[in-house]
Amino acid sequence: MPRVTGEIRDAKTGEIVQARVQVIGPAGEPIAPDGAMWKRGPGEPFFYSDGQFSVDAPRGYSQVLVERGTEFTPWRQTVEAGSGGTAGTARSGDIALDVQLERWGDLPERGWHPGNTHIHYDEKETDPDRRLAYDSRVENLRMTAVSVLKRWDLGYATNKYPPGVLTEFTDTHHHVQSGEESRHNHDPDNPHDIGYGHVMLLNIRNIVEPVSRGLLIDPFSPDYPPLSYVCDDAAAQGGLVIWCHNGRGMEAPVAAALGKLHAINLFDPYWNDVEYDLWYHMLNCGIKLPASTGSDWFVSSANRVYAQGSAEFEYEPWMESVKAGRTFITNGPALYFSVGDAAPGETVEVSRGRTLQARVAWQSHYEVQRVEIVSNGVVVARRDAREGNGVFEADVQVESDGWIAARVASGRRDSFNQPIWAHTSPVYVQGPGTPATSRSLSAKYFVDRIDEAIDWVSKKGKFYTDTQRAEVLDLHRAGQEFYRKLLR
Repeated sequence: MPRVTGEIRDAKTGEIVQARVQVIGPAGEPIAPDGAMWKRGPGEPFFYSDGQFSVDAPRGYSQVLVERGTEFTPWRQTVEAGSGGTAGTARSGDIALDVQLERWGDLPERGWHPGNTHIHYDEKETDPDRRLAYDSRVENLRMTAVSVLKRWDLGYATNKYPPGVLTEFTDTHHHVQSGEESRHNHDPDNPHDIGYGHVMLLNIRNIVEPVSRGLLIDPFSPDYPPLSYVCDDAAAQGGLVIWCHNGRGMEAPVAAALGKLHAINLFDPYWNDVEYDLWYHMLNCGIKLPASTGSDWFVSSANRVYAQGSAEFEYEPWMESVKAGRTFITNGPALYFSVGDAAPGETVEVSRGRTLQARVAWQSHYEVQRVEIVSNGVVVARRDAREGNGVFEADVQVESDGWIAARVASGRRDSFNQPIWAHTSPVYVQGPGTPATSRSLSAKYFVDRIDEAIDWVSKKGKFYTDTQRAEVLDLHRAGQEFYRKLLR
C-alpha cells in the first residue's frame, strides 16, 4: 500500500513542530498511524503528531490538513497516492510532504501569549501524560493548566498531578501546571445544577480543602465552607483565583463584590451560549474583573486567553498581566483595543460629557463578520465586516463612570465546529457625574439574586452547626450590602 509521510516545520524558524494532522482517504475515512492519539471534542477528526507522520493510504486521492493552535494558517493539500507505480507493486507511489506552517499575524512580536486556564481529563483518559505533553505544544499554548477536580468517586485522569508546576511537561516556551477546581452543586435531582458555583485556583502549592462540598461528596455532606473561604486560602499562597463558567452560581456576585476574584472564565466551556450578562452586570457595578477562558473538558475547543507582556514568554509576568486585565479571550482572532491612550485593564479619567475615541484592530485567519464596541453593557458602535484583518474606530460619549470593551464574532467555524469569536477585557472610565443607569439596574439584579441565595441557605442548605449556616448567611449579606449601597 502507498505511504504518505510528512515533516512539519515552522516556516519562520525552520524548527520541527508538533501539530494535529488529518488525513482523509479516498472513501472519506480518516486515516492515522497505529497507536495515534486523537483530538478530543467536536468537529473534525485529527491525530496528534510530534512533527513527523507516516500513514498507509489507499491508492487514489487523499486530503491532508495540518493545524497548530490558532496562530498558524492551516496547511491543506490533496495528494494522489499510488500514482507512480503499477497496482499491486509494493511501495508504489509513495508521497513525501514538506509541511511549512506560516503565522497569519504577529502576536508574539506584540508580546501577546496564549493560555488555557481550565482543563480536565476525565476517567476515560488512559494516557494523560502523553496527552498533556501533546496539548500545550499542538495547541501552541504558553500556559496550560489542568486541575484537580472531585465529583463523587469519579477518577479524573488529571487528578494524578499534584498542584504546582509540572516540570516534566514544562520548558522555556511552555509552562504547564496543575491547579484546583473547587466546586459546589446543590440540587440532588439535578447534579449538574450549580449551587455556590465553581472557582479555579492556579499557581498554588498546596491543595485547598475541601476540593468539593455538598452532594458532590455524598448526600449528607454539608454545604460548607463557602467558596469565598477557598479564594482566601488560594490568595494566601499567591494563587490566581478565576471564577468558572461565566459567573453561574449563587456565590459569584458575593465573591466578586468582596474582592475575592482575580478574573472570570467566559464562554467556558464550549456548549454554552456566550452569556456575558453576569459579567457585564458585575462591571456595571464597578467591579474590575478581567476576562479569561479555557476549554474545560479536555482541549475540546480552541478557547484561549491572551495576556500581554514581553516578546519572550515568562510565566510570572504573564500571570500578573491576567490579574491586571491586559487580556483578550478568543478561539482564533487577535483583538487589539484602546480608548484614547488607555488599553484593557487601564483607567481613563474623563470629564462628564466628553467624547472618547475607541479603536479596534483585528487579525484573523477566519473572516470576521461583526465588530462591536460595548459601553456599560450596551453596544454603542457596530461594523459589519467581511475580512480577516481590519480597523474600526468610533466615538463613545461618556456621561459617567463605567467601562468600554470590544468584541468580534463570525458565522465561520473552526475545526472544532465552533463559531469564531473574541472579546477584550474592559478599559475602565473614571470621572465626575451621576453613575450610569446601568449601575442601579445591575445592582438591583444582584440584590434580588442574593436574596434567592439567602433563602436557599436558610431553608435548604445542609450544615453541621448553626454557626456554619450563620457564617454563610453573613457572607451573602455582606456581598448584598455592597450592591445595596450602589442603590442608595
